[in-house]
Parts: sequence; C-alpha cells; structure tokens
Amino acid sequence: MEQKEFQFQDLDVGKDKEALKVMVEKSGQMGVPVIDIDGEIIVGFNEAKIKEKLGIK
Repeated sequence: MEQKEFQFQDLDVGKDKEALKVMVEKSGQMGVPVIDIDGEIIVGFNEAKIKEKLGIK
C-alpha cells in the first residue's frame, strides 16, 4: 500500500479494544487481517482481490 502511495489506516486490534470491536462487527469473525476497501470487507490476505478493488494490475 505504501509503495503504491495508497492512504490507509493500520490498526493493531491486539492493543486497541475499540478497533477489535469494530473489526468483529464488520467482518463477523476474529481472524486478521481484515481489510475494508470502500465498505467491502476482505478477510485474510487475498492479494488478487485487494489489487482488483484498488485497480492495481
């Protein structure tokens, strides 16, 4: 994300209990990472899906 100069917010749900609560509400589970791109939730590192949603080839 940094290499492509996308703005993002990195939250440590192990330390930030409010961020953990929001993550579980959005994703319905406790696994990480959870990536929210314009309201679409991606659970786990799915590079192809992330690139698709960001318009990266």
